[in-house]
Amino acid sequence: MRGVRVNKVASRSDLFPRLIGMQKLAYAQNFAVYRVSAAGVPAKQRLVCELENWGSVNSGFSRAFIDAHGEALLDHIEKSLLPVVWAGGLDRAPPRPASIAPFMARLTGGVVPFSGMAFPVRLGAIGNGFVVFTGDDLEPASDMIVELHARSCQIMIDLLSLDERRVAAAEALSEREIACLQLAGDGRISEEIADKLGLSVHTVNAYLGSATIKLDSVNRIQAIAKAIRLGYIS
Repeated sequence: MRGVRVNKVASRSDLFPRLIGMQKLAYAQNFAVYRVSAAGVPAKQRLVCELENWGSVNSGFSRAFIDAHGEALLDHIEKSLLPVVWAGGLDRAPPRPASIAPFMARLTGGVVPFSGMAFPVRLGAIGNGFVVFTGDDLEPASDMIVELHARSCQIMIDLLSLDERRVAAAEALSEREIACLQLAGDGRISEEIADKLGLSVHTVNAYLGSATIKLDSVNRIQAIAKAIRLGYIS
């Protein structure tokens, strides 16, 4: 595998040129980066799209992809780190060189309108996900597949690093905010959390709201997912 020199990233926009370069190496038309939210809680896990270049014309591709293959990919990453391939049509062969076919997993073909290849990355309790390349002419050589997988790992490491730096710069979560987030992540509603912690519902919602702001999230669900990724809650 050829060595890859990677500069430190300051923002997500720094990752786009690298992903475009990887897209070209894979002979792909598009890329997408998915992360596993609610890591460590299998019943609640889902894939969240962090970066993609499908554009407005194909804006529904991400949702279609998750609906079609999300559960299979979540199951795969728990058991294996082999790259995953699929065909966009039932009459097509999945994109893979014959020499490396035994070392790649295959999803059901013809479910989404594009063929593709996904590289799983598992960084422990947090930072897990897939770097995905799609297109009808994906035929990277065997050694290039290995290199693309290595670069995918670095992409996920850098995304995790950006999250950690952003939270480290923000105000730390309080014990009460963490407790409320943990119970919310366990599926408790505000009334149940209030009863469990001996607080008013208004106070619980205030703690959850302030935690959501500190975690730079748009809603409670995203805050819970980010708190799990960052190790605040399990």
